[in-house]
Amino acid sequence: MPKRFPEREEIAAVRAEAEKAEPGESLDDEHRVAGRVMARREMGKLTFLDLVDRSGRIQLIARDKVDLDLGDIVGVTGQPGRSKRGEPSLEVTELELLAKIRRPLPDTFHGVTDLETRYRQRYLDLLMSEESRALAATRTRIVQETRAYLDGEGFLEVETPILQPRYGGGFAEPFVTHSNELDADLYLRIADELYLKRLIVGGLEKVYELAKDFRNESISYKHSPEFTQVEWYEAYADYRDTMERTEALVFRAAEVVGATKVTFRGLDIDLSPPWQRVKFIEALESKGIWSRDEAELRSKLQRAGVDTDRDRSWAQLADHAYSHFVEPELIQPTIVHDWPIELSPFARTTDDDETIVERFECVVGGMEFANAFSELNDAEEQAQRFAMQEAEREAGAEESEPGDPDFVEALSYGMPPTGGCGIGIDRLAMVLTGSDAIRDVILFPALRPRSARPGDAV
Repeated sequence: MPKRFPEREEIAAVRAEAEKAEPGESLDDEHRVAGRVMARREMGKLTFLDLVDRSGRIQLIARDKVDLDLGDIVGVTGQPGRSKRGEPSLEVTELELLAKIRRPLPDTFHGVTDLETRYRQRYLDLLMSEESRALAATRTRIVQETRAYLDGEGFLEVETPILQPRYGGGFAEPFVTHSNELDADLYLRIADELYLKRLIVGGLEKVYELAKDFRNESISYKHSPEFTQVEWYEAYADYRDTMERTEALVFRAAEVVGATKVTFRGLDIDLSPPWQRVKFIEALESKGIWSRDEAELRSKLQRAGVDTDRDRSWAQLADHAYSHFVEPELIQPTIVHDWPIELSPFARTTDDDETIVERFECVVGGMEFANAFSELNDAEEQAQRFAMQEAEREAGAEESEPGDPDFVEALSYGMPPTGGCGIGIDRLAMVLTGSDAIRDVILFPALRPRSARPGDAV
């Protein structure tokens, strides 16, 4: 079989030429296309084939006998035109087999209907489903537009370590590995934050990273142990500036993919800014679930039927209360701002209350997809915050932020006032494509091993 098929055109371009013809007419020019045979029909001495490539589909009309199976990949030379019924077609003058299918395709009408097969054998899902191919392309456009927006605003794209001697930048359990050469344990990063802020200290002023991050946690419709996020940091900005930038970035990405008004998990959502805003404490007070006293807050949660056995601190109780009572009910895009200091070790306090920090989360369809701060830039206070988190870890709150003396040292050289934000690209893609599960927007999601017991969730 040939090793290449030169001078090919995409099917969409050749189909456009064919559409210029009248029914039953073939044009004189020859064109070369290549793709996969996805349908076959016999009519007398004629064979009709549907050929598909990434750009579209075209009907082939072959007058000679064709020995092909569905799924074979072929290169075709022919004349564009229309069949007698008016279908844009390519009348075959030469056909070459480029790759032979060795396994039968799934049902070409229904495609891959089994969810586990779709995730485990994504190539089959893409091969059989134009919708799945379009979804993958839409996710790519979201990433491209995110990058284009930040580039256009003067941000510098950078890369920071994936393997880190300390992990930080979020409340999460890390994956641990070991370097034989360094004879040291290393952690797969859970966030990019602390390294990006070191770059702000270094004078880069406006930086961002589109990165893979890893968290050794549960898997759900919105959680994946390997995920993509964009984080950006901007000197001389605060969380109010960052709110506006977040709205602008998300709306621009939504415009590009034609999804400013979407249906997500059965909910109609309008992403047009400005988004509604609500304070963290006011949101919990409206539910009758708020207290600064740990015992009282635990009691309120338990009376409301919430299991608090795994909550080891007031901070975990407050976070649990928010995630249980507030977040699921925020359907339209909402900015939840001004959080308790205990939940935000890297954010600056507000001017009028030292127990509240300038932090916000963005929620849509009951799902958080962005987190942002006015970044704490006082080295001494950061060291105190780390000490507070370490005390919580010793008390059993394993997900509290571990200390990072090197980061504190970097802050001691002075970091300008800075606004920073992280957006989960996978979750944003879920919303903009109307996908119900994060695994739908990740081409190769994490799954249980095939040896898992029958009936186990994938």
